[in-house]
This record gives sequence, C-alpha cells and structure tokens, in this order.
Amino acid sequence: MARQTATFVYVTFIRSSAEKVFEALTRPEMTRRYWAHDNVSDWKPGSKWAHVNNDDAKTVHVIGKVVENVPPKRLVFTWASPENEGNPDKYSRVTFELQQQADFVKLTCTHDELEPESAMLKGISSGWPLVLSSLKTLMETGQGVDIYKVKAA
Repeated sequence: MARQTATFVYVTFIRSSAEKVFEALTRPEMTRRYWAHDNVSDWKPGSKWAHVNNDDAKTVHVIGKVVENVPPKRLVFTWASPENEGNPDKYSRVTFELQQQADFVKLTCTHDELEPESAMLKGISSGWPLVLSSLKTLMETGQGVDIYKVKAA
C-alpha cells in the first residue's frame, strides 16, 4: 500500500531576476539574511545539504540531499529533521521553480511527500510563507524580515 502524503504549495512574485533569486536560495551568506540560517551545500545532485544556525553552536536544523539543480530555473532537495537522517519514510521534498516574467520572478515552492497532519506539515505551512516573504522583502528592499520577531508576535 502506498504511503499517503500531503503537499504544500506557495507562490510569490519577486521584483528581481531569476539569477539573483536562485543565488539567494543557494548561498549561505544570502539565506542568513532572510532565513536566519545558512543553507550549506555544493548544490550538486546527490550532495548533502544542511540548514544550519549561523552562530557559534552551528546547530543543524534540517538535512537532506540535492536531487536536482538547474540554475536559475529549478532546485529540488530532500528535507528531514537530523534525528530522522536514517529513516527515508521521514523525508519530504522541496522544489523551487523560478520563471522570469518581465521584471518579476514567479517563485513556486512545492513541499511534498509530507506526512499528513504531521508536526512537519504544520511547521512548514506557517514557515514557508514567512521565509519566502522575507526573501521577497530582501530582494526588493535589500533587507530581510527578522523572522524571529514575527514568529514571537
């Protein structure tokens, strides 16, 4: 019997170029400006990636592997909590698709293969809109949103 899964999709339009938005998704010095973490990888298919605190502890919050990388159009990677590293049933998948439309980028984030009604689904359902809104703000104004302040409010 096939495992039942849930999917979360978020679409936003960012006044920028696909190249700049793609760079913001993959460069740790950019991700820390809107996500408050570094996304660390060489971004080659099959390579590991990690979502890491940019502090002295370097706490890893999310891990996965790069599935596909087609700059500046598509980035796909798996996603799991570090404690579930050895359990493939606990992994989900994130796909970013970027389409240039005049002076905007249509960014579609699809997070699928999620366990229905799981804590992960609940977390990403509020997390992705906040993170991607912060990315949009960074790209359009030069400064991301302090996501920890927003979460606390």
